[in-house]
Amino acid sequence: MEGPFQFVDACREEHFRAMSLIHALGWRDTYDQCLPKNYLEREITDERWVGVFRENFERQNGCHGLLLYSGSTPLSCINYCPARQVNYNPGEICRFHNEGYEDYGEIASFYTHPAQRGRGYGGILLEEALRRLREMGYRKVFLFVLRENERARRFYAAHGFAWDGTHADIPFPGGVVCVDLRYVREI
Repeated sequence: MEGPFQFVDACREEHFRAMSLIHALGWRDTYDQCLPKNYLEREITDERWVGVFRENFERQNGCHGLLLYSGSTPLSCINYCPARQVNYNPGEICRFHNEGYEDYGEIASFYTHPAQRGRGYGGILLEEALRRLREMGYRKVFLFVLRENERARRFYAAHGFAWDGTHADIPFPGGVVCVDLRYVREI
């Protein structure tokens, strides 16, 4: 693993754009076998989440964007927050029901640039987000991971997460339903 690394709190347009790009690349790479191709091509653009990340920052709704950089290159990004009880992004198809998890922290989204995977960057960023959630007073955290995403499930298990038996069904156009499993751990 090369360095030096720096954590950057997402607070400027360039950060929101970098995060959106990493998310889009991650979606297109990870979900290409699970989601309809026309949906990915139409909806998952490089700019798709710029406004979401900007609004999260401006609204100060508790969702924090964090990036890991090597020099001027963004490698990975994560969004962490108190367990969402409200869908902050109207119009999004992903709606999670988190009743019973009010005292948890949440990893709302997490992607590493596909060209940077397997180098330990995601683990560095995840551990920093968990440290920050603990500083915020949380002792438990959860995230959702697609059932078919075995690579991510192995990653989360290696970082102490385990499926708690709950899930969310996410309907996509064309009748495709993806199943997100809720993984939890103590921090």
